[in-house]
Amino acid sequence: MTLTAEYSLIAHLLRRAGLGLSHDELQEYAELGYEAAVEKLLNPKSYPSFDYYDFIRRHPQGDGQVGALPGQMTYFYHLLNSKRPLEEKMVLFWHQVFATGISKGMDPHSMLSQMEMFREEGMGNYRTLLIKLAQDPAMIFWLDNNENHKNAPNENWGRELLELFSLGVGHYTEEDVYECSRAFTGWTAEARIPAFPYGRHPWKFEFRPEDHDYSEKTFLGHTGNFDGGDIIDIILEQEACPRFIARHLYNFFVEDEPQVPAWNIEPPNNPEAVEYLANLLVESNYEITPVLRGLFHSDFFKESAYKRVRGPIELIVGTLRLAEDMIGPDPRVWTTGYQAGFMGQELLDPPSVEGWHTGKEWINSGALVKRVNFVTDTMSDVNLPGVRKIIKKVAEGSATTSPEMLVERCLELMGPLPVKDKTREELIDHAMEYGDIGWDEDSYEDSAKKAAEMLALIASTREYQFG
Repeated sequence: MTLTAEYSLIAHLLRRAGLGLSHDELQEYAELGYEAAVEKLLNPKSYPSFDYYDFIRRHPQGDGQVGALPGQMTYFYHLLNSKRPLEEKMVLFWHQVFATGISKGMDPHSMLSQMEMFREEGMGNYRTLLIKLAQDPAMIFWLDNNENHKNAPNENWGRELLELFSLGVGHYTEEDVYECSRAFTGWTAEARIPAFPYGRHPWKFEFRPEDHDYSEKTFLGHTGNFDGGDIIDIILEQEACPRFIARHLYNFFVEDEPQVPAWNIEPPNNPEAVEYLANLLVESNYEITPVLRGLFHSDFFKESAYKRVRGPIELIVGTLRLAEDMIGPDPRVWTTGYQAGFMGQELLDPPSVEGWHTGKEWINSGALVKRVNFVTDTMSDVNLPGVRKIIKKVAEGSATTSPEMLVERCLELMGPLPVKDKTREELIDHAMEYGDIGWDEDSYEDSAKKAAEMLALIASTREYQFG
């Protein structure tokens, strides 16, 4: 593999396995080589974590007590500033799979606690993650397991555990849902200390033995006095389970799949790839990190350009990181976090337990206008540090830059971003309107504006929106 090919591959890796990086940060990963870059991503705990107290000191509104906005701003700031790209990307992945929404009346601290649990467990063991999820107060409240009693089972959590979190439709019966729900009776959240006068206290998981159904249950062909942990163990033994999670991973990191509710009737785009990931899950005893390692080294991942629409958060955070805008404390983070909601991905509040509908459903007439406006407004701003660094590199090495070279250099520094021939031709046609641009003292600022305009045009292309 040539250096240029490996550099492009590492850029692809960081777009998919992270949330985008500045050009300088990409160079740091590129110096490692692809294999070492993968290992760096897979070992996030060796790098500094997010300092919540430093954030609150500079953004005290992020510690607000009610409503969605304080939590959304805090999570957005974390996405934008984390030094652990893959760890934070996995938080977004599990937030999509285990969709929980603040709209039901939860305070932001409960949702942020769930995101923190995903950071701790999201690259670890899937069984542990399911146990933690079943004990997570936000999920307990979201799916009504606090109303699941031994004399009056509530099936919401049991149903979604099977349908959307582990097996998928068609791999269980209604009786299995009922028996599963009985096993989780008594798994609830303890009463909280009143908010007045010291503010809200976090929910905590509580098991109430007097409310748990200890009688015999029959679930997925197994009979016994099962509790929630036993149910999860039985789920993990089903052939459908590793395939279901593998398809989620493929959909998130490789290629847009049909929406989850259609998976029982729509086969995977790449059955061999899904089977490969499923086998890795079983072989690793459901450890996620070895599966991610196999995924990032696979040919189907390396060859997946253009096969996945970037979600709103990926697009916004990736563009801001490239432009080096709003990195660190910035009052605009409060309002910029709204932008993803305008594009269809409101943080901490997916539209339903199914999560967001991804892929081409991110692209509708209203959302597309918002997406294009955001990236073009950002990349055309010559005052942003990342944009100025890119322009400086475009100018290096020659007194003038031809239209063809302007396009090639901008594409290289925006990714490198591979584009189709038609896209390149249209970009060159636009650059022809400038002619050769010069970089002497008198013409530099005017040429910089033209280069920034080209960066903005590239950001609006299909290839950048897909990534």
